[in-house]
Amino acid sequence: MNGEFIQLSEARIPILDWGFLRSDATYDVVHVWQGRFFRLDKHIDRFFHSTEALRMPCKISRNNLKKILAGCVERSGLDNAYVEMIQTRGMSPNFERDPRKSEPRFIAFAVPFGWILKPEEFEKGLDVLVSNRRRISSNSIDSRIKNYHWLDLVSGMFEAFDDGHDTVILTNEENNISEGPGFNIFCVDERGLNSPNKGVLEGITRQTVLDLAKELNLPFQLRPISLEMLKNLMNCLQLQLLEV
Repeated sequence: MNGEFIQLSEARIPILDWGFLRSDATYDVVHVWQGRFFRLDKHIDRFFHSTEALRMPCKISRNNLKKILAGCVERSGLDNAYVEMIQTRGMSPNFERDPRKSEPRFIAFAVPFGWILKPEEFEKGLDVLVSNRRRISSNSIDSRIKNYHWLDLVSGMFEAFDDGHDTVILTNEENNISEGPGFNIFCVDERGLNSPNKGVLEGITRQTVLDLAKELNLPFQLRPISLEMLKNLMNCLQLQLLEV
């Protein structure tokens, strides 16, 4: 932060930073497994694209960004880590409401990996609520830009918790499946793998699944997934389980 490595507990941003006041920021998260980054270049590509799209291009070179992220991991002492890079709009002088006058702020950190579903629960899976709450439209916020506009997701999570579920999946304005808080969605039918074709973050892990499917000659489609389609698949799965 501010060009130097510090303890996470010492990190501060001014309350007048537009990232805090307006959620005017973008970020990306890359995973480290057994001391190695997973598809680091893909994450950096997306981060650079996001900063460009928000008209605050990152001024740090690719090589220096890699050194910064590696430095965070090295100093953390972690073999498995959740490594985040952030760029906020920064502060405009005298609190002027012109984003062009702000100087972007870059932050990176490494912390222990946080699971959506813990490894020991993989076989059990997640009890998921499919909510009627709408994901923020990609007509308003480009869903391909990783952002902190999470109030729809957070509200959906509370809705799920209140009803005894583990997490939530939101729908879009066309009543099709979109995504969950921190994860993309796949479903499987007679056509193969299916994942929403629009209005979602184009996840690096999601793309990895598609790359592997192509390599293994598994059919896949990016297409709208309706609530009815998802419910039909769930009913078929329940029937198969009952038959077993």
